[in-house]
This record gives sequence, C-alpha cells and structure tokens, in this order.
Amino acid sequence: MPEDEPRISTSRLDDETLLITLSGIWSMKGPAPDTGVLEELRSGSSLLRVVLDTTGLEDWDTSLITRLKRIGDTAARRGIVVDTGRLPPGITSLLGMVKPASEADLPRAEFDREEFFYRVGEASIGFVESALDILGFVGETSVAFAKFLAGRARFRKVDFLIALQDAGAQSLPIVTVIGLLIGVILAFVGVIQLRLFGAQVYVANLVGIATVREMGPLMAAIIMAGRSGAAFAAHLGTMTVNEEVDALKTAGFSPVEFLVLPRVLALTAMLPLLALYTDFMAIVGGAVVGVGAFDIPYAQYLEHTARAVPPLFFALGLIKATIYGALVALAGCYYGIRCGRSASAVGTATTSAVVLGVTLVIVATAVTTIIYDILGV
Repeated sequence: MPEDEPRISTSRLDDETLLITLSGIWSMKGPAPDTGVLEELRSGSSLLRVVLDTTGLEDWDTSLITRLKRIGDTAARRGIVVDTGRLPPGITSLLGMVKPASEADLPRAEFDREEFFYRVGEASIGFVESALDILGFVGETSVAFAKFLAGRARFRKVDFLIALQDAGAQSLPIVTVIGLLIGVILAFVGVIQLRLFGAQVYVANLVGIATVREMGPLMAAIIMAGRSGAAFAAHLGTMTVNEEVDALKTAGFSPVEFLVLPRVLALTAMLPLLALYTDFMAIVGGAVVGVGAFDIPYAQYLEHTARAVPPLFFALGLIKATIYGALVALAGCYYGIRCGRSASAVGTATTSAVVLGVTLVIVATAVTTIIYDILGV
C-alpha cells in the first residue's frame, strides 16, 4: 500500500481492550479502507474498551471524522467505552459537534399507522388556523387601506410606482400574446359550429361577449397570478429571510402598511387596464381568424362586435378585474410576509401564492357570474 493512502488497523492490548490505529492521508478524494473494524466491534463479546490512535496521520478531512463517528456509534450501541485521549484536539472538537444519532432522529413513515380520525382532525385544525391567519392578514390590510384613504398611510411612493410599472407596462408582452391566442382559439372553436348553420358571421358576437365579460379579465388575472403574485411572494419572502421585515417592525413601521399596501394598490389599479387590453387583443385575434380564414367582411365583423358588446359588459368585466387584482396581490403578499426563514421556504411561498391566487380568481369568477345572473345583467 502506498505511504500516502489511508490505513486502519486493529490490535488487542488485552482481552477487553481493542486498539484502532489510523494513519496516512484520509481524504474524500482518496480510497476508503475497509478492514472489518465495525464487524470486529459488533462481534467482540469480551470488548469493554476501544482506544483510538491517530499519531500516524499525515493529513485528514471529514472522511476521517465520518469513520471515527461510525466507530463511536457502533461501540456505543454495544456499551463499549471509547478512549479518545490519543486524538488531536481538533478531531476531538469536531467529534463533539456531531449530533449523536438516535432512532428518534431517523425518518420513519409513522403517518401510515396513525388513526384516520387523528389525521382528519389535525388537517382540520391546520385549515382553521390558516383561515384565521388569512382573515387577520386581510384585516390588517383593510386597516392599512383605511389609513391610505385618510392620507395617513406610511409607505414609499417609489415602491408603489415600481410595482405599478412591473404589473403594467412590463406585463404587456405576455398579455398581448395570450390575448391574441384567446381570440384565435375562441374564433376557431365558435366558427366550426356556427358555419354548420351558415351563421359564421356571429363568431364576432361570440368572441366579443366571451372575452369582455369573462375570458379577458380571467386570463389577465391568471397571468398576473403567475407573474406579479409570484414576484410579490418571492420578494417579500426574501426580505423575511434576510430579517428586513423584522427590521421594519423594530423601526416602528407596519410591514403590511409599508410593503403590502403599495403592491395591492398597484395590482388592483393595473389589472382592469390589463383586462381591457386583453379584451382588445382577443377581439383582434378573433378578427384575424374571421376575416382572414373565413372571409367575413371586416366592416361586418366590427359591426357585429359593437352591437354584441355594450358598455355595460365592459363595466362588468372591469369590476371583476378589480376584484381579481386585489385577490392576486393579497395572496402573493400573504405568503411573502408569512414566509419561513430558509431558501426552500421562499420557493414554497412562491408556489403557494400562485396556487392560492389562481384558486381565488376561479372562485371569484363563479361567484360574480352567479351574482350577475341574479341581478339580470
């Protein structure tokens, strides 16, 4: 064996004492010697004491600590005393920092053995606690909004303007693409059925009504949930990890008022405008299909669209978009402020913000549609 390779050997000092000698260069990049030391510890019925000797070591890294830890754990399980008096102080200190392994620390799939009602109860309690926490957050945001209306809210205007730009102008490329594709898809799906009755010109009505009342605000909200909602959660979550939110509390600022309020205001203000833009791009996409692919006269397409979509429909869509904007912003900011203290927690918060934002938008769509139907609009 070359002189620089790691070596481990055993010898008996007496019937009850085993000497384990480690020498050479112990490195993660090098080979790991295996001479059956652990097996000897497990099978040695008369052993009461193990002496570790590293006087022949030339160099070492954590591979040596790992091997010594395994020896120590094996000896401890057999009730054998480990003598570390011959180890260098650095190695002894590192071994002392390693947490002893126990069965309680090992991952176990005990949840399979838990009672069904226990799991249901635990999930129910967690759901109620989360719901109460969300209600508390909404209450804090409402108080901050009331202060804003009274002119007493404390936040930086530049934060509001940055959020306004991010949720507005910087979102136009993706909104443009999605809006055009919505119009194209609706036009193709509608005209396939309408031309069976020779009524393909009414594809303009279908595209106009569907986008202005439902699809335009809905798709704009879903886009912003995946874009701005995730950005809010990631930004505020990173601030939470870096203890910037705690610093704001220490300085006497309300994090909800200083960080959440400008983002909620920005997205709530911009989403109706984005919904209008999505409506326009969807109508353009439908016109491209209707005029270009099915030879509907351009003037006739515009006339049917104007007659099918009165100003009231635009107003109903804008009301929905305003609600969607507030919900998406609240979901993103909630998970950002309530984020944990690790990098993985930021990722979890971002994912949860998008999921909750989209879910709230879908639920709000159903609720507002039912309300509109009851009101007869």
